[in-house]
Amino acid sequence: MTEHPASASRPGVPLWAQIMIWSGLLGLLIMIGIGLARAQQGTIQRGDRVPGNLTLSLYQGYEYNGQSQVRFDALRGKVVLVNFWASWCKPCEQEAAELQQAWESYQSSGQVVFLGVDYVDTEPEARIYLKKFNITFPNGPDLGTRLAQRFRIKGVPETYILDRNGVVQYVKVGPFQSAQEIQMIIDQILLRP
Repeated sequence: MTEHPASASRPGVPLWAQIMIWSGLLGLLIMIGIGLARAQQGTIQRGDRVPGNLTLSLYQGYEYNGQSQVRFDALRGKVVLVNFWASWCKPCEQEAAELQQAWESYQSSGQVVFLGVDYVDTEPEARIYLKKFNITFPNGPDLGTRLAQRFRIKGVPETYILDRNGVVQYVKVGPFQSAQEIQMIIDQILLRP
């Protein structure tokens, strides 16, 4: 019986392949670390600037000034309410009518914009929700959760109110209780230069 060493019949992994494997693993670990650090930061907070290059594609019938997309930098000079919601979210239903009522009080002024961001939802279900609550302000899907990740939301509903410079002035996690609550916050921001 002849013994054959295992190493004699199996060639080693080339050095370039080992370097590629280790580099790939290191890159993966770095990305996981960045993701964990971002998750620990929590939602964006008062005083944080929202990147102007963010774009929200809008549902047909829920456009902004006839446009099917809205860029956040195009909204500078206006107070912006960004509401993350979903049709499957029961707490979102608690504030839907209040958001619409508050929107109606500002719509004609041109100083305030409401944006609804539909989170992890289907368009047919979202449209049923929007119709059920007679929502008329601009709304669109967060495809791939890009906006949710930039705002670092934890769930829905979450609302962010930005001043004229795109700086977060108010964060609400959970539903608003009344249109007056929303209006009080926006009115205070409108009074600032």
